Amino acid sequence: MAIALLLMPVVLIVGIAMWGISVYNGLVRLRNQMQNAFAQIDVQLKRRYELIPNLVETAKAYMKHERETLDAVITARNQGLAAMKALATNPSDSNAFKGLIQAEGSLGGLLRSLSVTMESYPELKANTTMNQLMEELTSTENKVSFARQAFNDAVTAYNTSRELFPASSIAGLAGFQPAQLFEVESPVERQAVKVQF
Repeated sequence: MAIALLLMPVVLIVGIAMWGISVYNGLVRLRNQMQNAFAQIDVQLKRRYELIPNLVETAKAYMKHERETLDAVITARNQGLAAMKALATNPSDSNAFKGLIQAEGSLGGLLRSLSVTMESYPELKANTTMNQLMEELTSTENKVSFARQAFNDAVTAYNTSRELFPASSIAGLAGFQPAQLFEVESPVERQAVKVQF
């Protein structure tokens, strides 16, 4: 009986340690899932950033009077790419994330503007290369949307797990920071980019 009384604190300490390890490992798993989901956004955004210069170069031949719009699209694309690179190393960096959200909002608005401007150029609408690029861009936009949803789901699971008590105490001690959802800020940005002719 005396041995059982002596073993009880040891068993309790081992049980608490095992629970702590389990919670920690669960948070690491969720953080890695979130980072993987962000990597999928990264892949799709890079694809979109690669398509945009081809789209602009094809449009330049037809839209000589729209140089300012085309240059603005390329500038926004470059800002988005830079923001993406800054965020790729740490998806939970809220400042870098805000920069990406702003860059994406600006690029989305300019792509909508470019699409409207292209409507004035029937010969551009008939260009096979332009139609293929627009199809690829539309497909990529859909993939970006799905990747954002998967990322937001992973962020929600991670944040929920790190905020629930008593796991929140381990999350705080182990330095698990909250992650930010990939949300669109303005109602205009919430509209899908129309890239059809």
